[in-house]
Amino acid sequence: EKCDGKCVICDSYVRPCTLVRVCDECNYGSFQGRCVICGGVGISDAYYCKECTQQEKDRDGCPKIVNLGSAKTDLFYERKKYGFKKR
Repeated sequence: EKCDGKCVICDSYVRPCTLVRVCDECNYGSFQGRCVICGGVGISDAYYCKECTQQEKDRDGCPKIVNLGSAKTDLFYERKKYGFKKR
């Protein structure tokens, strides 16, 4: 409910345009019918905004996997901040 009308990529509430397609692996079992952004109970369809559609970000793949990529980037900078070395 709190994510209703929000773009899955840029979190914009402006001009929802293209319907989001989630891959079968991300929509299986207990994840079925869940919100793509927060994981809560899904009540409506998810959309990409007009700008993300024009920049073809809707063609990058499943939005859950694309958003996981940003989490890995955050992990990289967290490791760098605390000085952890890669083995």
